[in-house]
Amino acid sequence: MSNHDKPDVLIVGAGASGAVAALELAGRGFRVVCLEQGDWTIPDDFTAGKPEWELARLKRWNSSPNIRAAVADYPVDSSDSAVEPLMFNGVGGSTVLYAGHWVRALPSDFRVKTLDGVADDWPLTYEDLRPFYDELTHFMGVSGLAGDPAYPDEHSFPLPPLPIGEYGRVAARGMNKLGWHWWPGPNAIASRTFDHRPACQRFGACESGCPTGAKASTDFTHWRKAIAAGAILRTGARVARLTFDKAGLVTGAEYFDRSGTLHHQAAGVTVLAANGIGTPRLLLNSASSQFPDGAANSSGLVGKRLMTHLLTSVYGIYDDELGSHLGPTGQSLQSLQFYETDVDRGFVRGAKWNLMSAPGLIRHNAWAAGTDWRSTMGQAFHRRLRRAGRYTEWGATIEDLPEEHNEVVLDPACTDSHGIPAAKMRYVIGENSRKMIGFHIDRMSEAHQAAGAVELDVFPVVRDSGWHLMGTARMGNDPETSVVDQFCRSHDVPNLFVIDGSVFVTSTGVNPTATIMAIALRSMRHLASHRAEQRTAS
Repeated sequence: MSNHDKPDVLIVGAGASGAVAALELAGRGFRVVCLEQGDWTIPDDFTAGKPEWELARLKRWNSSPNIRAAVADYPVDSSDSAVEPLMFNGVGGSTVLYAGHWVRALPSDFRVKTLDGVADDWPLTYEDLRPFYDELTHFMGVSGLAGDPAYPDEHSFPLPPLPIGEYGRVAARGMNKLGWHWWPGPNAIASRTFDHRPACQRFGACESGCPTGAKASTDFTHWRKAIAAGAILRTGARVARLTFDKAGLVTGAEYFDRSGTLHHQAAGVTVLAANGIGTPRLLLNSASSQFPDGAANSSGLVGKRLMTHLLTSVYGIYDDELGSHLGPTGQSLQSLQFYETDVDRGFVRGAKWNLMSAPGLIRHNAWAAGTDWRSTMGQAFHRRLRRAGRYTEWGATIEDLPEEHNEVVLDPACTDSHGIPAAKMRYVIGENSRKMIGFHIDRMSEAHQAAGAVELDVFPVVRDSGWHLMGTARMGNDPETSVVDQFCRSHDVPNLFVIDGSVFVTSTGVNPTATIMAIALRSMRHLASHRAEQRTAS
């Protein structure tokens, strides 16, 4: 086992939050090393625009590590989960495969206990995050339109909105008939050339990698700048466990390189950015006589209160050609009409709607397990093919409440390729979510019908919707009921930070990437500003 030169900060994970941390700290003079178990991708690696695109997304570019099973992936037992965990291991993390929806949480999301009597309030507010949302929106090159009346403030965008397309115009007319809110969807996808990234060419393959670099994944937006500022990014480095000194400070991490050799990377401060499954897995795998229940886990909440965003979809089939086979897969429209709590509905909280394109021919004829395979053959095959371009989706991002039985634990029966215990995901859909799903199915069906849809396809729960993994190392002011404080510092280990979606107190009802990155930027800027007071491992 070797010990590399000791940097000021070690970051585990090179995704959305890890990239923010690396650029912020390296730019402020910190010596930074990041360990990432995956590798770099380049636009030509992705198959959009190539004949094999839809076949490649079924395996090589599948969002599930269990199906993709690449060298950088680790298994996650999802047999006790209603959804499949979706993530990407590599430089840029899951931003490589995300759809690019760039949505900030609403003020009510941080005050759920006060407003609705459920879950807990966050130890920070919308106003605390607002300047970081603003900064990142302009840094990432987000395309959007100012003035959305659903928000209390008129935030601006550096690029104009992406075209909503004919399917967006048709859907908007339906929403107008009903008197319901809609707005052009803000997306971290360039509508014009921005910072050496070209404008979107509308392949519609955002969720299997952007072949042009128009989508703002952090390998493009942050990592090249962070490395230029002095950060060291070590790829093919799978972290096995954290190490600690007798005083209980984290001293760094043990990791395997590509050859299977075990190393130790020392650091003064360690920052975890490994997502809502990877972070609790690492903390639990770092158990010792010093930390018998896992590192940073005196509260017993590491791995607990896992939240996802269940995706509920209603597809409308229209008589007229809508051009919905064209991208981006980022949202054309979004609606916050049913976002805030209305107790008359029989549940609390709500969901963001997103109107999505439906590119690709295979998806129109995919056979679903448990259904009759003959339903995709013969005349049905041709009927389904004719849907291409006339088929569009209203999807609802269902807010998930934190429940302690939904959790990430170590899998006693499974390890990854280096023998490190794998994660097991236990997730049951709560009663509040089930009520919300039924309500939104009915409303989205109404929206399609008002827009002129002649047929509907309803998917109450999309199993492959575990993109957003939150809550498993939550923040709070009380060490007995939280894992980290409002600046993402561990209550138990003062030189350990967690900055990914694990720290969410509630899931909100919007895509979390903007909030994850805003929290990471806020916490790392606080760390940098209080450098003299920060305890470090000797």
